[in-house]
Amino acid sequence: MIKLIMPFLMLTSWACFAQQRIPLYSEKIPNSIDTQIKEEKVFNQEVDTLISKVSKPTLTVFMPPKDKANGTAVIICPGGGYYVLLIEREGYAIAKAFNKIGVSAFVLKYRLPNSELMIDKSIGPLQDAQKAIQIVRKHAKEWQIDPDKIGIMGFSAGGHLAASAGVHFEDEFIDNEAISLRPDFMILIYPVISFTDSIGHIGSRDNLLGKSPSKEQIRYFSNENHVCSTTPPAFITQANDDLVVSPENSLVFFKKLREKAISAELHIYSSGGHGYLKQPSFEEWFGRCQNWLKRNALLEKISR
Repeated sequence: MIKLIMPFLMLTSWACFAQQRIPLYSEKIPNSIDTQIKEEKVFNQEVDTLISKVSKPTLTVFMPPKDKANGTAVIICPGGGYYVLLIEREGYAIAKAFNKIGVSAFVLKYRLPNSELMIDKSIGPLQDAQKAIQIVRKHAKEWQIDPDKIGIMGFSAGGHLAASAGVHFEDEFIDNEAISLRPDFMILIYPVISFTDSIGHIGSRDNLLGKSPSKEQIRYFSNENHVCSTTPPAFITQANDDLVVSPENSLVFFKKLREKAISAELHIYSSGGHGYLKQPSFEEWFGRCQNWLKRNALLEKISR
């Protein structure tokens, strides 16, 4: 009886309070190792609030005003090379912007790969992304979300995680209850897509897979290899002068989506570097994202 009552009480609190942080797992965290290592948070004025050594993943819930809510939801995966999380600029600030256009947003503080924190560090972040999708879809009614309009968004390495969730949803890395783990759309901002030697972001690869990954691991986590007819539609943007993550990542993923007749939109800016610190402006790229959502009927108000 206790197991039945506690989730209900927790769910009630989720539904009633915006911007509430909830644990991703109510019981033991899968694939985890008990450790004394503590999460660290550092504020860098030039970059962001950086979180590292994450071992206890959470979702922070941002709900739009009821009169604006349209039933669409997005799970946001901040970037940081699978080493840190830029939790404010690529997380909370984005969630608030989505709320303004009626979209419910969930910022995922996912576990960062660390052999001292998890048994298999390569699947830890993807487990958390799948769990986040499961939670949002399972409780869509209570949150007044359309279960068929739940997307995932990621920046840089968070884009790799979002794309991984989009192509590997049939490979379930968590205990599931016949709930679809497929995101309904992907929003990928200067994303890492590939782990190949030629175009992959080797720093993110090293952090997720280690410095000597197998060919099988590299192929599995090079997401361009796994686009199929059921891959969700995608909005992608990157800068041509990105010197951190090659824009070939976005180009090759878009090409594979197009080959499989998956609806996709790609914006390559002539300049902006990695992180869009100065250009394009937030209003520019997020405005294009908003227009894409609108064209795909994701901003239409939900019928009550």
